[in-house]
Amino acid sequence: MTQAIHRADPLIWGEGPRLFEMFLEPTCPFCVRTLGKLDALLDAAGRDRVSVRIWLHSQPWHMFSGVIVRAVLAASMLPGGRDNARAVLDAIAPRREEFEFEKHCRGPNMDATPAQIIARLENYTGLSLAKAFEFPELEAEIKKHTRYARQNGIHVSPTFLIDGLVQADMGSGDPVEDWAHKLTA
Repeated sequence: MTQAIHRADPLIWGEGPRLFEMFLEPTCPFCVRTLGKLDALLDAAGRDRVSVRIWLHSQPWHMFSGVIVRAVLAASMLPGGRDNARAVLDAIAPRREEFEFEKHCRGPNMDATPAQIIARLENYTGLSLAKAFEFPELEAEIKKHTRYARQNGIHVSPTFLIDGLVQADMGSGDPVEDWAHKLTA
């Protein structure tokens, strides 16, 4: 009997030649703000002119970061691919407190387990993440995201690249129009 091979769907939206890469940690408030601008950016810059790729960048001070990054990438391996991953990211964004510690070190999540965090995500998304969380191929995908960040000198999130070059002057608080201008100028 042959075991199914699971492949992660790349987290890319848009079909344009300009590549805008975002390095995000799903529970970071600045990354949540960044993710919330994805569709507006594609509309402003043109989906046929820009491709936006999300790389997940786990941050150790966000205590469940590794679990959540794994869950997002697991979702991308299910039928529905990147849209499932986006659904997980979108479920976390308005409920960050349910997936994060107060001041990164205390609060109700001190008693939460990884299984409970996954169950919360399943509840909000309707996706069966617990089984996907165990896919053996997932480890290579997580390492790919981590390796790519390290190769590009990424230390914090959000960080942005345009066509492979770090954009130190870009931040999550910038208006979408500024991002679109940089991408289309």
